[in-house]
Amino acid sequence: NLDVEPIKVNDKIGNPILIGLVLVWKLKDTYKAMFEIDSQTMASSAHTVTGNANQISIGNAVASRMNAFENFVKIQSDAALRQVAGQYAYDDNEADTEELTLRSGGEEINEQLEQKLNERLAMAGMEVVEARINYLAYAPEIAAVMLRRQQASAIITAREKIVEGAVSMVKMALHKLSEEEIVELDEEKKAAMVSNLLVVLCADEAAQPIVNAGTLNH
Repeated sequence: NLDVEPIKVNDKIGNPILIGLVLVWKLKDTYKAMFEIDSQTMASSAHTVTGNANQISIGNAVASRMNAFENFVKIQSDAALRQVAGQYAYDDNEADTEELTLRSGGEEINEQLEQKLNERLAMAGMEVVEARINYLAYAPEIAAVMLRRQQASAIITAREKIVEGAVSMVKMALHKLSEEEIVELDEEKKAAMVSNLLVVLCADEAAQPIVNAGTLNH
């Protein structure tokens, strides 16, 4: 298992992001692993002695080889993660786009990451069992700005829903008044009623009613 600490990279549109991955890998071809990865360092640690010292030497040699394997996997994982992250945007605030992003890609992004890792690790006889992104966030220097952008987008979307609902309710109110012959309104009074209803329905706070104590027109 390898848990890659989040690294800072630039996404497709240049935004700095933090991204990390978790990786499960195994040795598939021990011959390649022994002779293709850091063979000089491994060979220098394999000296022959006798007795208990021999067992210690073998243990040290195995530990040295495993460290070399793990270091190779870590470096290649970092490179593959940077490559994949640079091909996609972190997120897309446009509601009508179908472009794949790091945030919404899910399994498809993980599959591409796994493919890139397998291409890099195959040369050393290693195989990726599983690879997935386990951390994704904007870098601290732009996180606050992006948060405000997301909030603004959410507010606009909410306002669109509110206005859409308000117009529908005003239309229904005018239709009901006319259909049931409750009151006859000329175009000027309809416009005033529409304006008042939209203010009431779209306002952030409850509207304060003004009671007309005179006639209908004064």
